[in-house]
Amino acid sequence: MFADVTASLVCQPTQVTVIGAGKVGSTLAQRIAEKNLAHVVLLDVVEGLPQGIALDLMEARGVERHDRHIVGTNSYADTAGSQIVVITAGRPRQPGMSRDDLLKVNANIVAQAARQAIAHSPDAVLMVITNPLDVMTYVAWQVSGLPARRVIGMAGVLDAARFQTFIALELNVSIADVNAMVLGSHGDSMVPLPRFSTVNGIPITELMDSATIDRLVERTRNGGTEIVKLMQTGGAYYAPASAAARMVEAILQNQMRLLPAAAHLQGEYQLQDLFLGVPCRLGCRGVESILELHLSDRELQGLHESAQRVRDSIQQAIALLQASSDLLPS
Repeated sequence: MFADVTASLVCQPTQVTVIGAGKVGSTLAQRIAEKNLAHVVLLDVVEGLPQGIALDLMEARGVERHDRHIVGTNSYADTAGSQIVVITAGRPRQPGMSRDDLLKVNANIVAQAARQAIAHSPDAVLMVITNPLDVMTYVAWQVSGLPARRVIGMAGVLDAARFQTFIALELNVSIADVNAMVLGSHGDSMVPLPRFSTVNGIPITELMDSATIDRLVERTRNGGTEIVKLMQTGGAYYAPASAAARMVEAILQNQMRLLPAAAHLQGEYQLQDLFLGVPCRLGCRGVESILELHLSDRELQGLHESAQRVRDSIQQAIALLQASSDLLPS
């Protein structure tokens, strides 16, 4: 018999809620548990789906050798007390669906998820993965009532990872030596920065000609689209889940990692009141600070063009929500 020497102690387990048990959400739950970062609550509206995925992941613990619990649920009450809430729920664009249709559908999904999750975990950091990402992050912030620093969009880590991969493949070097920086929205108006992308400290502008760099930049901008075209029936999920797990780890462990993420801008880069991909120092409180790089006129123009597209979409999403629900104030 083991003596119960901990009976008088109150343990507060670290817990992450993942909303949406699709491929991104379920893979993220796997990453978090198998990295031994936190217990995971996987929530979805489809009865039985998150429960089945959670049980499958739990049964892998004997092989993966971790003691994290994964719980599947359809109830937000089971998510209470989470340190981080990650929203992956949403619909991809379907044939015949306009951009406004996608904005409306996903804005409603994200708004309801953010409001219900934060009601049960008011001290959580809220991370958004649902597309269109920068817009959905703004919607989640508006609905949640959280301080802006505790609301983050996951995209820059993913976009930078894609740029890193293409650089490493092009130069035939180890990915461990490659660092990349990508700013702006998560889409074809993103702004990869070759000047700030290096191989063992050497800028890639010293290692490749401009035509090669332009080709890799364009491939990075269309990284998600390239995968969708190849798969035909879905999109990327392994790399997005890995990127989100990197951010979860930085926040839970208060690592102060400098990572690109969609953060709320209040004058940085001459931009105001929108979420956009910029270098952030991530710690236990979310976005601890934003690094303002010294951009060239061309780079800054590209970032502002990206921001304008995000701003236009934010206005559309807010108008659609105000017209169709009581989730946002009119």
